[in-house]
Amino acid sequence: MESLKDSVINEIIKVIGKNNVITDFEGEIPYENDASYISGEKPLLIALPENRHEISKILKICNENKINVTVRSGGTSLTGSSVMTEPGIIINTMNLDKIIELNLSSRYVVCEPGLRLDDLNNYLKKYNFFYPPDPASSKASTVGGTLSTNAGGLRAVKYGATKEWVLGLEFVLPNGEIINTGEYTLKRSAGYDLTALIVGSEGTFGVISKAILKIEPLPEKTGKIIGFFKNIYDVGNAMSSVKNAGITPIMAEFLDFYTLNSIRDKLKLEIPEYTKYMLMLDIDSTEESLEKKLLDVKKILSKFSGDIIIIRDEKTMDEIYMARKGAYSSLLKERENKNQIIVIGDVIVPADQLPDAMKEIEEKVGENKLKVTLFGHIGDGNIHANIFADSNETGLKKVAKFQMDIAKIAIKHRGSVSAEHGIGTEKNELLYEEYRDKDSLYTLELMKEIKKVFDPRNIMNRGKIFYEHN
Repeated sequence: MESLKDSVINEIIKVIGKNNVITDFEGEIPYENDASYISGEKPLLIALPENRHEISKILKICNENKINVTVRSGGTSLTGSSVMTEPGIIINTMNLDKIIELNLSSRYVVCEPGLRLDDLNNYLKKYNFFYPPDPASSKASTVGGTLSTNAGGLRAVKYGATKEWVLGLEFVLPNGEIINTGEYTLKRSAGYDLTALIVGSEGTFGVISKAILKIEPLPEKTGKIIGFFKNIYDVGNAMSSVKNAGITPIMAEFLDFYTLNSIRDKLKLEIPEYTKYMLMLDIDSTEESLEKKLLDVKKILSKFSGDIIIIRDEKTMDEIYMARKGAYSSLLKERENKNQIIVIGDVIVPADQLPDAMKEIEEKVGENKLKVTLFGHIGDGNIHANIFADSNETGLKKVAKFQMDIAKIAIKHRGSVSAEHGIGTEKNELLYEEYRDKDSLYTLELMKEIKKVFDPRNIMNRGKIFYEHN
């Protein structure tokens, strides 16, 4: 008699063909992990559909048989949202990677979820446009994955997170129904905003099969300003002063000494000996007014730091930008041994709260006796605490404690436990803590009820987001 597993595998193969299914042991191993330190179950199979109809048929099969489904594309999740908490199948959307339509006058592009962000922006650059969301993993991350987690990135200080750039979605529900949310227009007022609800849902509602995204003309002219600082208070006050002057950078990044040291060779900058933090700002303006704007920002920063560099050369700016994007991978060189892992914390506070929050995080580092490096998006208050730890049970317990410590600091300063990485399985207890502190735990109950409406048989990405509190 054919087992349920074999029956489901055979049905899916009939839908998409043997060439678009992975069932062998070696092929499935990479899917037990994503970019996080979290391991999951080995999938029964990996399905690589080529269109929405194949996704629909696969989901119908899984829904009828109550088979757990996890959606995945680039595998760049840092919270374990794209690994399986229990046996089931993975739908990999990497075969859906096309740009379907570009409309410059109406400022949108229509594309599929498996399209990588850098590929999208390389295409748009030909027309002098770009798609602003800019996670550090943009070379590997995809449209679908970044929609799923409401990713942010380096340009969020000016352009906001992914949710600000989504006009509409084509979406496949767990029962196989295909719906369309949103429009091709820049504004609408027509019922509940299901698009906003799906963005950030981490694959717990269904599968994105198409996205209508807003685009923006490339900045006319850009310059980069770099400042070196002795303490985080001066960095925070410098950033606040720039904003108070009515200037919003495209990018505003800070790096501590350890992170800075890991990318020193790539930066090719002369770094003063006193430096504990570096601040990088990208300023854009018209050709005529950029120079004045750069000098205005330099004057502001000079009140807090004696060493300010202005860079106007595009090639040099690109090199520094790529060095910052590669900061996490560069930190791997700072590990004490090859078995040590680096867990990237991701909390956020209002920008004016950043100096105090950072100081408290530094104090917690000392208390927990951990090696931690700090960098992040200072313009929007996003702190990445990169925790070096042994990958054994003792090391992971230390990580969990420190993650809770910095989460409580963020909550105390009116922030959140997750800025741009999502919740996955790493942060579900932290999310519970955030709403408990707000005296709003019923909000989580409402979220669970919404999940049931989309996915009544609970087949989509089980075990993610919610913490089962005893």
